[in-house]
Amino acid sequence: MYLEHFQLTELPFRLSPDPAFLYLSKHHARAKAYMESTIWFTDGFVVITGEIGSGKTTLIETFLRELEKDVVVAQVAQTQVSPIEFLQSVLVQFGFSPFKMRKAELLATLNQFLVEQYAAGRKVLLIVDEAQNLSNRVLEEIRLLSGVETTKEKVLRIILCGQPELNEKLDSAEMVQLVQRVRLRFHLTALSPEDTQAYVLHRLEVAGSHGRQIFAEDTYPVIYRYTGGVPRLINTICDTALMGAYALERRSVGVAELKAAIEELQWVEFAARTNRLRAVTGPAPAAPVAVGPDTVLARIIVAHAGEHVEERPLRPGRLIIGRTVDNDLQIENKFISRHHCQITTTAEGSVLEDLNSTNGVYVKSKRVRKHHLNDGDVIVLGKHEIMYLDERSARARAQPQHEPTGDHRIIGEGNGADDEAPAAGAA
Repeated sequence: MYLEHFQLTELPFRLSPDPAFLYLSKHHARAKAYMESTIWFTDGFVVITGEIGSGKTTLIETFLRELEKDVVVAQVAQTQVSPIEFLQSVLVQFGFSPFKMRKAELLATLNQFLVEQYAAGRKVLLIVDEAQNLSNRVLEEIRLLSGVETTKEKVLRIILCGQPELNEKLDSAEMVQLVQRVRLRFHLTALSPEDTQAYVLHRLEVAGSHGRQIFAEDTYPVIYRYTGGVPRLINTICDTALMGAYALERRSVGVAELKAAIEELQWVEFAARTNRLRAVTGPAPAAPVAVGPDTVLARIIVAHAGEHVEERPLRPGRLIIGRTVDNDLQIENKFISRHHCQITTTAEGSVLEDLNSTNGVYVKSKRVRKHHLNDGDVIVLGKHEIMYLDERSARARAQPQHEPTGDHRIIGEGNGADDEAPAAGAA
């Protein structure tokens, strides 16, 4: 192969979902954050959709690799099954041999297992990939499974991943009850031209390029034109181009080698095939949206011990979070200071500031004093987590002639004694 020729240690553009090569664009990072939210929220589903080749499976594999040991996972990818076959598949993932069980036995075994895991302090997560193939009857079984609960909370966390047809199925009249259980929905689209170049460079770097320019600068617009920013197509065209350059004993891939690969693949420009996946590369050229005092620019979702506590819209101005009643968001907990932190929101963004709290403010496990919030950030205050969802980017991306690059739908709804309480570790 071409590894020695280009001084690489691994094949950079394999089609297999290798978490080591995951490139987290803004939208991939947000989808991953939504998956992670299932660990600290116990109510409702999370639904992630995306076009073929957009990177859903790689995201799932990365998410699974980073889970703590107290999470028990069932991952189902074969979805063209009957309700009984689906239940059997889930139990097999949990270590059972259920093939001679009748439906009542399957449900009783699964319910008992979920309650036992909860009693042992473990979290149980069900991930269904290719969920667009599920029949309405199987989706109804999943809805019923999501209702298994103790006296305090539900015990099964669920992520459904699939192609856009999954959204169409969920939005049908037959799925009203299930959709009411859906807390977060996100559609993952293709990469922008800038992210396409960053994606190629990232994979080459992971494969051992050490910053060497293997693809000429003028090849990236061509790559985007013929792939539309779809990761799987980018892998295919880049791998073919590297093979062609290797055969010609070229040390780098130029436009000529890239076009030779395109001819070999018999591809036409992506826009000529479909514009369904094309990413919006920047704000719409329309006039900016007027921001008034009541404009919702972002939202925060508050959780405690895995339970969804509250959702709060962020409008222009300042929101102060603390333990006492004079705060805009009160969190009654001994780890929260009287006035713990604030979020200042403007048309340009939101800024989190620690108000000299005793136990600190954490983002991505790091204590911060002042932090410009990004879409999907999770703020940790003692035992509470707050997810930040930015509405500005979705508003800026909205263009009538394109599908949006990502959208979320939230269905659902502070609580914090002495400043001298011992410091809490970041969750």
